[in-house]
Amino acid sequence: MTILLIVVLFVIALFITIVIHELGHFVTAKRAGVKVEEFGLGFPPRIYSIKRGETVYSINAIPVGAFVKAAGEDDPTVPRSLAGKGPWTRLRVYAAGPLANIFLAFILFSAFFMLPSSVIAGNGVMVHSIMENSPAAEAGLEPGDVILKVNNEPIYTWTDMQTIINSSQEGEEVTLILQRDGKQKEYTLEPQFDSTRQRWMIGVLLCWNMVSQVKENSPAYEAGIRPGDTIISINKKPVYNLESMSFALQSIKDGEETCLSLYRGEKEISVTMRNISTSEITTFSPEVIGIKMHWVDGTLIEQQHLPVWKAIYLGGRYIVSFPALIIEAIPLIKAEPGNALVGPIGAGQLTIEVIRLSGLSNMLLMAGIISIGLGLFNFLPIPPLDGGGMLVAFIEGVRRGKRLSQQAIHLTYTIGTIIIIALAVAITFNDILRLISGESFI
Repeated sequence: MTILLIVVLFVIALFITIVIHELGHFVTAKRAGVKVEEFGLGFPPRIYSIKRGETVYSINAIPVGAFVKAAGEDDPTVPRSLAGKGPWTRLRVYAAGPLANIFLAFILFSAFFMLPSSVIAGNGVMVHSIMENSPAAEAGLEPGDVILKVNNEPIYTWTDMQTIINSSQEGEEVTLILQRDGKQKEYTLEPQFDSTRQRWMIGVLLCWNMVSQVKENSPAYEAGIRPGDTIISINKKPVYNLESMSFALQSIKDGEETCLSLYRGEKEISVTMRNISTSEITTFSPEVIGIKMHWVDGTLIEQQHLPVWKAIYLGGRYIVSFPALIIEAIPLIKAEPGNALVGPIGAGQLTIEVIRLSGLSNMLLMAGIISIGLGLFNFLPIPPLDGGGMLVAFIEGVRRGKRLSQQAIHLTYTIGTIIIIALAVAITFNDILRLISGESFI
């Protein structure tokens, strides 16, 4: 898929999320009796307009969003103005935009989960690493073990494993049948509830392969690959069985650097291999780079179709868990704010990278993330964002309608606007710098 087409799809997705946001304000304001003078798609200069009732509906030349123009937006003395409405009415109107974005995200996420998806499945799942002091560590599980059954239910995908473990009750044990060194073993352990992730866990990181041997002085050894590593991809081509690894190895060009993504411990790392001569290679096996691999038998990629009810459930669960994901990402935001905080340019770059790596269906997922991101951002209690207006309305509501000083409100809005503009400029500058330097998110 060409970059131009992805950019066009991203612009359309961004435009729709902004229009839905403003439409939420528009519908709620109308229902509250606020006089809406204009609802515009894009920003002036105006191309076309039509008046229906008291509202002008316009199409404008700059296609970067939409706007709602209400009568006397800051003047409570204007008849039927938003500013003249009661605090709880204003709070509803301000909240309607972000809530419309969250609802749109729910629709997009649910639609994404309804699409057929590629899932890696095999005869079991492999243990890559084990968390310290976890139920798996206490039970004696080891890296390289292949979990075949949980509570006598065959395991084919990571989701199978997670579903059974997540159905655990407090104090309930689960039984694992696993394969180690060609023999089957049985272990019993009690899952622990992780309050951060809001699910039951046994403390293992799963995978489909593991490096069992590395030949000294080989390209893999020189790159730092060691036994116990899991190879995720080679030159961004996924590795999940011997055939996929052979295909990925064929992407190596004679004498050029090769990038590998690995799991090591509980982290994902990248290494670079050099000095690989492929001119005389006829069979692209792991031995080409000097390693031997341990695989889960029968691993392949299959298409999975979720029932509508389950897709809707997953869409809703994604919405509910999104704030928790943001909280979990706070350390990353502090460590790498340039990658964690992005504007439209950065979001566009990330969308291009995700779609080129994972396929067009992920456009729905990215559009959903953009929509919920826009909604949550506007909930921030900083004027002139919707959250700032909600905060003022809430305070006045608690004060039983007693108005705050207009001078104080104008000062707060001025300071907030300066902060938002400065933040937007800084983020946009960083997004452009990332593009110029050739850095990527993935």
